[in-house]
Amino acid sequence: MKQRILGKDLQVSALGLGCMGMSHGYGDARDKKEMIELIRRTHDELGVTFFDTAECYGPYTNEELVGEALEPIRNEVKIATKFGIALKDFKQALDSRPETIRHSVEGSLKRLRTDHIDLYYQHRVDKQTAPEEVAETIAQLMKEGKVLHWGMSEAGAETIRRAHRVCPLTAVQSEYSMFWQLPEHEIIPTLEELGIGLVPFSPLGKGFLTGAVKRGQTFAANDFRSKVPRFEQENIDKNMVLVDFVTEIAQRKGCTPAQVALSWVMAQKPWIVAIPGSTSWGHLTENFAAADITYTDEEMRDINARLSQITLSGHRYNADSQKNIDSGY
Repeated sequence: MKQRILGKDLQVSALGLGCMGMSHGYGDARDKKEMIELIRRTHDELGVTFFDTAECYGPYTNEELVGEALEPIRNEVKIATKFGIALKDFKQALDSRPETIRHSVEGSLKRLRTDHIDLYYQHRVDKQTAPEEVAETIAQLMKEGKVLHWGMSEAGAETIRRAHRVCPLTAVQSEYSMFWQLPEHEIIPTLEELGIGLVPFSPLGKGFLTGAVKRGQTFAANDFRSKVPRFEQENIDKNMVLVDFVTEIAQRKGCTPAQVALSWVMAQKPWIVAIPGSTSWGHLTENFAAADITYTDEEMRDINARLSQITLSGHRYNADSQKNIDSGY
């Protein structure tokens, strides 16, 4: 697996593994032993060194899974986790007070079976706690050696600047894909200016870009897509034009739609490291093979010109979740 650098010096595999879906978000949790084996094989056979989890996934159980899976190879991998969200029935309560962060980091260290977190994100911006105060708390944790690098998730450009001035950020996590390109307006230019990496989650559009989501499809109540406007049946039907376009590119490149979606994200900037997730070994091997797909400048200009002509329907969050997104994003 090729390597990329986030921020100044965090070296990770060019694609990481998002572990959330193994125990949270997409229906019932998968078998723990099977997922532990899957995570280890992803490292041993595919060369993946970057693994993403969060305190609220489960909650807590995903960190426990990742910690157990990576304990034997801890010094060979980088672990990213997150603080700041209490979650119940997909409803978020945000809290990034200094005392909460300190409580969270101790819990994450224990569950992850480690003495340090390689990349620690503020999961969502807490509008009741200034970014500077969050950054100061993280700076203290870094001095103590408990956190090596830090980042923010779904933060607006001004919030990123305010936090970065106090304690330089290594990465910002954001949804970014052919299915959601808004970060190109302000976030990506800001990160490029400040030397901060981008870690896109849902680079496969929550499965949509792979072609796995079909017209008329419905989702179980414990699948968060059941509450996402873009996955309402009417919007699925309208947005199939994008799936058709991705499939067209895949046929031309001799690869799969999933590989097109991932390689497109990677091609936008050399400091972007996407974190696709899967619970299937077949899908994982397919996903990570995308790291070897390249495009000519002419190919990418044509693809992006065509993308700009596609208008997608439905928002990516429902009203309850959207209110917790940082202003200006």
